[in-house]
Amino acid sequence: MNWNQELLNSAVWLGKTFAITLVVFVLVMAVLARTTVWGRQFWSLSGGYFSPKRSWRPLLGVALLLLFTLFSVRMNVLFSYWYNEFYSALQALDQPKFWFSLNLFGILAAIHVVRALVASYIRSAFTIHWRQWLNDRTVSEWLGGQSYYLGRFAEPSVDNPDQRIQQDVTSLITTTLTLALGLVSAVVSMYEFTGILWNLSASMTVFGTEVPRAMVFLVYVYVIAASVFAFRIGRPLIELNFLNEKFTANYRYLLVRMREYGESIALYRGEEVERRGLLKSFSAVIGNAWDTLWRSLKLDGYNLVISQIAVIFPFIIQAPRLFAGTIKLGDVMQTSQAFGQVEDALSFFRSSYDSFAGYRAVLDRLSGFEANVKASSALALPQLKDNPDALVLRGLSVMRPDGQPLTRDLHLTLSPGQALLIRGPSGSGKTTLLRTLAGLWPFSTGQAERPGGNACLFLSQRPYLPMGSLRGALAYPGDQISDDAARQILAQVQLGHLADQLDVVQDWSQVLSPGEQQRLAFGRVLANRPSIVFLDEATSATDSGLEHGLYALLRAQLPQAMLVSVGHRETLAAFHDQALTLGRDGAWKLESV
Repeated sequence: MNWNQELLNSAVWLGKTFAITLVVFVLVMAVLARTTVWGRQFWSLSGGYFSPKRSWRPLLGVALLLLFTLFSVRMNVLFSYWYNEFYSALQALDQPKFWFSLNLFGILAAIHVVRALVASYIRSAFTIHWRQWLNDRTVSEWLGGQSYYLGRFAEPSVDNPDQRIQQDVTSLITTTLTLALGLVSAVVSMYEFTGILWNLSASMTVFGTEVPRAMVFLVYVYVIAASVFAFRIGRPLIELNFLNEKFTANYRYLLVRMREYGESIALYRGEEVERRGLLKSFSAVIGNAWDTLWRSLKLDGYNLVISQIAVIFPFIIQAPRLFAGTIKLGDVMQTSQAFGQVEDALSFFRSSYDSFAGYRAVLDRLSGFEANVKASSALALPQLKDNPDALVLRGLSVMRPDGQPLTRDLHLTLSPGQALLIRGPSGSGKTTLLRTLAGLWPFSTGQAERPGGNACLFLSQRPYLPMGSLRGALAYPGDQISDDAARQILAQVQLGHLADQLDVVQDWSQVLSPGEQQRLAFGRVLANRPSIVFLDEATSATDSGLEHGLYALLRAQLPQAMLVSVGHRETLAAFHDQALTLGRDGAWKLESV
């Protein structure tokens, strides 16, 4: 090799190969996206990121990743020729050539290090930008159509959406890059090193037949045959990887629930029941882990045997020619390296089977999550018309998911300043009616009008307290509230002792008692000042005196607000003008209080 011309030759090679690779890469990706299930899944999830209408930067990133992948292959080719000259110099005891080879190695190594660092930066930056886009898209769709709640009513059902968003999004991106760039490197390396191996090979007689360039044919036959058996051994890993993620996420969810309901479990002394549930869930994880272990051992053991045989294979073939003096030691070493490169390239499909199995499982989970989000967004939710001055229900019927009626043909009107108390036996559909009026229950018909947006506020029996400061929890779902207003509201709902902790950041749901949380929720009403408030047993954790004080506070501070309460206490009737009593099989009765 003429090293003086190699800089120009490598630049020309890199330019031509990059142009060809880019065209072929685009065509192959397009074919896979149209003809394979997993290709369509990938494009559905990430196709928008690569749209030039959105931005040209991702496409430039792909081009740079391909360029540096080809650069890496070219460096391997140059190192292959360097090995030949270096070992040939050692065999010939050629000292000047030996030192020239060492100096040349220093130059090649420096270029290789710089290339590796730049390629690592480009790949990491590309991964970060892609992950940010996919995470934003996934979270926005999950929250935008309220799929985080409505997903329970849609098919296909999805377990552990937190895992889909946090873990599977990252895994999809990193594995896509690993497999795609690994495939490009394998194909180009196979082409380049097959040419080198072709020039170094000689004919060989096999079962009485002379095979020209036998080394090339032997490596292809060897690796292809090995890959076929590897695919058969590794195929069950696709399902095992899917089950591993599912069982692990289920176990993690049970642990999170135990932390969330720790006080209730402790009061019930339910440790033994929880332990049995945790061990049962964990046993599924362990059982699947053993199945994966035995299957992986078979695949890894097979791959190791194949790889170790490949180490000595080229030496066995070339040794007779070396001892006969027809080739030099450098030729043998270059043959070994070229054989290894071709074997690695061909083995990419075999060795990546486990990764591809996990990749298919990730695509299945994310595609199922995406399908659930789309299905939940397409649910036939109640049509709520914005009416800033009244709550109006016309022919509203609410059913259970199985079609059994909870409320039939309900008609009522509530004007500003009026209050409605909804009561009835447990299971009669009181809370479900509120869900319908919130637009969260897909099993209903009829028409409903109410104030929309921030003019409407729902208080549940167990208030939600976001992670963050007490000020943020008080203003929720608003953004901010001034110090003076916050302190005044806390005093009004008898939480004045917390006034100095407005900006303390912690999990307030673990600090405040249930009664304090419900009082804080009433403070939210005063902070947001809605036109209508729906209260679903919002005072169940308070005594009757405190309940009386909280409702009196709402009527005094928001005299024009409409109140719709669900409750069982008779003392609530004093703060309401009308009572809606729900019965069985959809019956109802509306009367003045």
